[in-house]
Amino acid sequence: MAEMGSKGVTAGKIASNVQKKLTRAQEKVLQKLGKADETKDEQFEQCVQNFNKQLTEGTRLQKDLRTYLASVKAMHEASKKLNECLQEVYEPDWPGRDEANKIAENNDLLWLDYHQKLVDQALLTMDTYLGQFPDIKSRIAKRGRKLVDYDSARHHYESLQTAKKKDEAKIAKPVSLLEKAAPQWCQGKLQAHLVAQTNLLRNQAEEELIKAQKVFEEMNVDLQEELPSLWNSRVGFYVNTFQSIAGLEENFHKEMSKLNQNLNDVLVGLEKQNGSNTFTVKAQPSENAPAKGNSPSPPPDGSPAATPEIRVNHEPEPATTPGAALPKSPSQPTEAAEVAGGTQAAAGAQEPGETAASEAASSSLPAVVVETFSATVNGTVEGSSGPGRLDLPPGFMFKVQAQHDYTATDTDELQLKAGDVVLVIPFQNPEEQDEGWLMGVKESDWNQHKELEKCRGVFPENFTERVQ
Repeated sequence: MAEMGSKGVTAGKIASNVQKKLTRAQEKVLQKLGKADETKDEQFEQCVQNFNKQLTEGTRLQKDLRTYLASVKAMHEASKKLNECLQEVYEPDWPGRDEANKIAENNDLLWLDYHQKLVDQALLTMDTYLGQFPDIKSRIAKRGRKLVDYDSARHHYESLQTAKKKDEAKIAKPVSLLEKAAPQWCQGKLQAHLVAQTNLLRNQAEEELIKAQKVFEEMNVDLQEELPSLWNSRVGFYVNTFQSIAGLEENFHKEMSKLNQNLNDVLVGLEKQNGSNTFTVKAQPSENAPAKGNSPSPPPDGSPAATPEIRVNHEPEPATTPGAALPKSPSQPTEAAEVAGGTQAAAGAQEPGETAASEAASSSLPAVVVETFSATVNGTVEGSSGPGRLDLPPGFMFKVQAQHDYTATDTDELQLKAGDVVLVIPFQNPEEQDEGWLMGVKESDWNQHKELEKCRGVFPENFTERVQ
């Protein structure tokens, strides 16, 4: 009997739930069609929007925090393997072996401690924070269902109240008909039965309305208080979470910095003991890029100007005799004049001392400079058939013409336009010459000012083509 009773209760409950679902579905359809009004609460709807936004932000933060923890763990593994490699290559007879091993152990412990504290102080707090959302979300959904039940009960009760007068009219009409066909006592009983039935339906509808309203209002009041409080709590939670992460990371890097400094001290001691075997890391320059800081871009086309021929003497530099070097600066006119005057007077017959000086100069300078100096000593300059010409800058070597525009990027560079003629001169200090760059003065500037200090500058060789 108990089992049958249990089954009966279960069946009744299922039937009741099915009936509620049908009633709610019918009510929602009527509301969508505009045949039934719907209770609205804009303030609560705003709270629900804030709740959904807060849940989305918290879920994303939890996901990113887990990703961060996974990265910390990966870095720990990489650091551990790197230290294991150091322990393997650190030979037993090297000084500081025990200290290096101890540093590696402390490094491993520091990573473990950092990861565990992140889990305890950030991830678990994050999980607790998000743990309250599912229950509130289900209560919001339940509140929505109870609101539909309340609206349905209200509409049912209102419909009965509206039909009250119609029901009284229906009751009066049969009485007038029965007066002709039934005894007086029967008419009174029939009227009383109909009135009682109508009142019973109205009373039941009123009771259902009061019950539905009470259940809805209880849930609504609780959520109206809880949702704003939850929304405001997000500020303190975010502050505490990121403060914890920032503090843990700061302490971790401080301790890790100390370990790295200790390891560096150990390796410095090892270097001092084996200083003669120090390995020097040398940068590998690009094969085609000029060495100057502001490297010029190649010309826009593949013209021959991109690869002019320059002959440079790569032979070892023997020691030079004092006073035999070529004057390095055009700002020394006295010495330059003495060299020019001496060479003109002794054209075709050089003294032994001059020959030695010329040979010494040629052995200490690039071939380009040496050729110019030799030509000047012999009384001729390339591009001229007689003695040194006074209308050319001192040390003039050859002319080039710009094939492309070049915009200067530094104060010591020449601004070129296609077609400009440049008089190439040697660098004051040959060691300052970078590969791919020449020193010169534009012919137009030289003819106008005759001053090297104001007019000369460097320019990219691959933007020009030699014309003389």
